[in-house]
Amino acid sequence: MTRTFYDEMHLPDGTCRTHYQAFARWLHDTPKDLLDQRRREADLLFHRAGITFTLYGDAQGTERLIPFDIIPRSIPASEWRIVERGCIQRVQALNMFLADLYHDQRIIKAGLIPAEQVLANEAYQLAMQGLDLHRDLYAQIAGVDLVRDGDGTYYVLEDNLRTPSGVSYMLEDRKMMMRLFPELFANQRIAPIDHYPSLLLDTLKSSSPLDNPTVVVLTPGRFNSAYFEHAFLAREMGVELVEGADLFVRDDKLFMRTTAGARQVDVVYRRLDDGFLDPLAFNPESMLGVPGLLSTYRSGNVVLANAIGTGVADDKSIYPYVGEMIRFYLDEEPILKNVPTWQCRKPSELSHVLANLKDLVVKETQGSGGYGMLVGPAASNAEIEAFRLRLIARPDAYIAQPTLCLSTCPTFVENGIAPRHIDLRPFVLTGKETRIVPGGLTRVALREGSLVVNSSQGGGTKDTWVVED
Repeated sequence: MTRTFYDEMHLPDGTCRTHYQAFARWLHDTPKDLLDQRRREADLLFHRAGITFTLYGDAQGTERLIPFDIIPRSIPASEWRIVERGCIQRVQALNMFLADLYHDQRIIKAGLIPAEQVLANEAYQLAMQGLDLHRDLYAQIAGVDLVRDGDGTYYVLEDNLRTPSGVSYMLEDRKMMMRLFPELFANQRIAPIDHYPSLLLDTLKSSSPLDNPTVVVLTPGRFNSAYFEHAFLAREMGVELVEGADLFVRDDKLFMRTTAGARQVDVVYRRLDDGFLDPLAFNPESMLGVPGLLSTYRSGNVVLANAIGTGVADDKSIYPYVGEMIRFYLDEEPILKNVPTWQCRKPSELSHVLANLKDLVVKETQGSGGYGMLVGPAASNAEIEAFRLRLIARPDAYIAQPTLCLSTCPTFVENGIAPRHIDLRPFVLTGKETRIVPGGLTRVALREGSLVVNSSQGGGTKDTWVVED
């Protein structure tokens, strides 16, 4: 069966799409030697800046440069406005779902989501039940992963509400393009994104009832895969980057150690998972968190962004219900579609999945980073049969989706320019209002034919342009 992929730059007849024409002319007129030189400069600058990603379990060394491609992913402004509205709608509904789940549970009582799907979910946190948060905010920062099918329709592949990453690469990719190719930005109207750090700081501050709260970024430390991003965002916002050992609880308040003495902390942008936040409440072996943090949080003396327990809303077993959330809480139809999804915990849907493994993508409900998944069309018979046994043993731990015809974008590879599959992660910030910077992180699968774009699986990134029509 011939599969049709949507080409972001070219129409089916090979002509260039309108919003790419200025770039295409520049690319045609720029000598190949100059492009090669600039690409080498980009690699060198990324290395010097320490823009790397840690690959856990990689025998060749953990620190890897994330490949950066100089052909941007371009989106016309009229199309972006639909994406923007759809992402904002989705995150608003997810925040309302979390507030409802940890309070009245109206959506469960209405029979729209089975109680066992959420209350028995390992990401559900009983400690959050009945806890009132300022502005009812659970996910101040969200990443919505979008893909395009063969007809150009955008689909939401998954929601990221726990500790969504990648925004630093979005910002650094733009800086790199503007540094290497300033003429591109002089000749067309490309929406700016450099205000993201100020929007993030404003979002974090507005999640606290205080007028001028003290904000910190809490990192697991320099061995974490996204440590570069933690340090980058702290620096860009002008706030302290701290580890658990830098913080302590006294009189039910959170403090950080400074050279001038203890200073109270009001908002923590935390980049570590729930289980590691407080060894007294969660994992007792955690050396990354702060003893007593949960008690301080429940007393209302500190804000955690994102809130504890948000993971239940981005679990892949909850994903199929987001459309119902939008209808239930907002009384609106979803602007962006979900990918059709089979829940393997349901016997009839499991039977369909087992019978069609070679055509489907199967994912762990708690998985991330491209790990623990089966891409049926790219898997061997042995891999499919091994995965079949895992599915039969734990069907509730998996969902399955059709293999989408992810859109492609021209990309520099070893043999020249060739199409490679991409996705898009816009970042949604929710404080007094819900906002989104124009663009997002475009990830690209650099291996020919690969549909897995994750950095942890060898994917690269592109600058994402929203271009005025």
